[in-house]
Amino acid sequence: MSADLKKLPKVDDALKNQLEGFTPEKLKRATTAEKTALPTKEDIETERTHQNLIKGVTGFDKSTMRHAETQEKVALPAKEDIQTEKTHQSIFQGVQGFDKTNMRHTETQEKVALPAKEDIESERRHLKLREGVEKFDRSTMRPTETSEKCSLPTPTDIETERRHLKLVAGVEKFDKSTMRPTETSEKCSLPTPTDIETERRHLKLVAGVEKFDRSTMRPTETSEKCSLPTPQDIETERTHQSLFQGLEKFDKLSMKSTDTVEKIVLPTTEDIKTEKEQQALRAGIEGFDASVLKKTETQEKNPLPTKEEIEQEKKA
Repeated sequence: MSADLKKLPKVDDALKNQLEGFTPEKLKRATTAEKTALPTKEDIETERTHQNLIKGVTGFDKSTMRHAETQEKVALPAKEDIQTEKTHQSIFQGVQGFDKTNMRHTETQEKVALPAKEDIESERRHLKLREGVEKFDRSTMRPTETSEKCSLPTPTDIETERRHLKLVAGVEKFDKSTMRPTETSEKCSLPTPTDIETERRHLKLVAGVEKFDRSTMRPTETSEKCSLPTPQDIETERTHQSLFQGLEKFDKLSMKSTDTVEKIVLPTTEDIKTEKEQQALRAGIEGFDASVLKKTETQEKNPLPTKEEIEQEKKA
């Protein structure tokens, strides 16, 4: 019980009074400015790719699919499984039939330890440090402004996005008629000699536990000790109290209001030039005449297995 009370946070009465006497009139009015950023080229391109993928899934022709039947196989339990189940049942019966009258009553003794000199000295040092932080002169600090920059995508990012789009287009336009139907064969392998030996050892161990003679055991008495808070716990509690006191005595009038200024940096001459080159390159790719290309045949170096090889694999 004392261990649970030790973990509960403690609030000073002065802090409770201050929280109860709080009124909304003491708050200052602030204006919230909402900014909506337009989507970038990458976001638009990603959205188009996602829509094309959804159209491909929606327009998929289900008539090209073949009907398949699922075969369920039911295996009977082995001798080891039956033996294990019997062992579990015998253990449960032993637990249910246990005689509670053989147990002895015990009493709990609680001991209280006072804090040591080192703990008291550490608490004093912590209080001095807290006072130094609370009395810090904020007037010596200088205001700073945060500047946000929005950089254009690099050529590497554009090249990566193009590769991704080509890969998605290849997946969408893949001709499924070139695929061959296959049959899945399930194999149930027998246990190895190592597995059988391990199971035998486990059964011997369970049998030794079941046949153990409890009369050879001696009765023992259990003594529970509940120690008082350690010096570290007392140190932590004092730290919390000093922190609450610092929050109660904090003067909000010493704070100064600040305004956040957001700056948007315009692109440089080099960025504009790079963007124009990328646009010219895209225009050249889009306006490319595909009729000048020559038809080629693709040779697969990884041939599919023949019927003879499949039959040999099934026999193995």
